[in-house]
Amino acid sequence: MNAQNILFEKKDHIAVVTMNRPPANSWNMGAMVEFEKILDDVEQDKSIRVIVLTGAGEKCFSAGMDVKDPPRSENRSIGQDLWRRVERFPKPIISAINGHALGGGLELAMACHFRIMADSPNIQIGLTELNLGLIPGWGGTQRMVRLLGKAKALELILLSKRLSAQEALSLGLVNRITPPEKLMADTLDFAGWLAERPPLAVSSVLKSISAGIYEGMDAGLAMEVECSKMLAKSKDVIEGFTAFMEKRKPVFTGE
Repeated sequence: MNAQNILFEKKDHIAVVTMNRPPANSWNMGAMVEFEKILDDVEQDKSIRVIVLTGAGEKCFSAGMDVKDPPRSENRSIGQDLWRRVERFPKPIISAINGHALGGGLELAMACHFRIMADSPNIQIGLTELNLGLIPGWGGTQRMVRLLGKAKALELILLSKRLSAQEALSLGLVNRITPPEKLMADTLDFAGWLAERPPLAVSSVLKSISAGIYEGMDAGLAMEVECSKMLAKSKDVIEGFTAFMEKRKPVFTGE
């Protein structure tokens, strides 16, 4: 794929997507279009089971919207639409937060299924849009409330607070923290563990949870039933039960 703003590589069932617009790794329309095409590619590629999303350089994971070339100038909802797609993606997406994640950058990280952050005094995350007279417009007002609760989300958003890795972990805003020099190794280790899980079942869990969040509990329960029926006929279920009886590690193929 010929991309100017994003680096993209695949290896061992894992796709690594790197926002390559240092130092801020901000999002303009060109980057948004490239990212959408990469999501199309990864979703259709059955060999890819997990996606790792990170930023180039050491300063920023992403500082959000490119104020010199804002995506909303052509399509006001593209950032929100893409981040929604990330949250509802049928394969796990892990954000490896290598630097500051501010504004739309943190909104993207919150849309990912997992967040692993480099523990450094030079790295902070926060929804800082109110400093510019704006509000988080790529899902931040909704996802932060879900992750942290209304009172804490209001405090962080209205005061544009920035959090260290330790603070973010204690609040539950990130899943794990790790030394900067180990960030990618630890993230890829976690991605590798996820890639060994049964792909159809993993996707079914993600779809069921998303349906419950976006359409309500009845829709989530209905998705559970639909996915359970599909999985019952899969080769992975046969492999899972066979491996259990033979007391060996299962090898899932996503079939």
